[in-house]
Amino acid sequence: MSDLRVALVAEGPTDAIVIEAALKALLPRPFVLTQLQPESIRPWLGEGWGGVLRWCRDFATRGYASFEMDSTMPDFDLFVVHVDADVAEQSYRDVSEEIASTAIKRCWPNLPNKIPCPPPNGSANAVRACILSWTGMRVPGPKTVLCVPSKAVEAWVAAAAFRNDHASLTDLECNLNLARQLAALPKGQRIKKAPRQYRARAGAITSAWPVVRQRCSQAERFSMDVLAVAL
Repeated sequence: MSDLRVALVAEGPTDAIVIEAALKALLPRPFVLTQLQPESIRPWLGEGWGGVLRWCRDFATRGYASFEMDSTMPDFDLFVVHVDADVAEQSYRDVSEEIASTAIKRCWPNLPNKIPCPPPNGSANAVRACILSWTGMRVPGPKTVLCVPSKAVEAWVAAAAFRNDHASLTDLECNLNLARQLAALPKGQRIKKAPRQYRARAGAITSAWPVVRQRCSQAERFSMDVLAVAL
């Protein structure tokens, strides 16, 4: 049986490392991951959520109802699109004035859209609606999963790294400053948002994924969505 083929659109390289580690815990057989965004051959799209937005906007201009129907992206078994839920706190002008103007013309959901947390699913749902609007899709296609950690993928990293009594687990899915707090921990616990450090933790994230699912509702949601597509 051949390896699965997974296409990933993500904010950045550290996010991609965490998502790939989660997929290793979830998918029923080995897979080959192709990162569609960020992509070195299209640096003008940029990284971060603005890069994902531009990638989605470019897809929408091609007029397909789903990624699965796009002839330029054939033969993938799974499409994953990642944007952190803290984007609900951002503005289109944080990306560019041109994007802010496009948001008005295309009637994208308003940003910022600050929703109380807890519960974490409020801002996650708001960002999911944004992703679909940016792509021009009404619903995800049959092989497409939206990955929206709350408030950021660092919640999943912390959930995999620490015991129950660790201070970093407090308000885990509602903490907008978690990445900075992890980087400021004492040496030996410190987790900086750097690809080298995240790659070193990837295996532990895969092994601890059942714990991450218990601690993070949006990790559980992502897991269930992946399993529904992959099984």
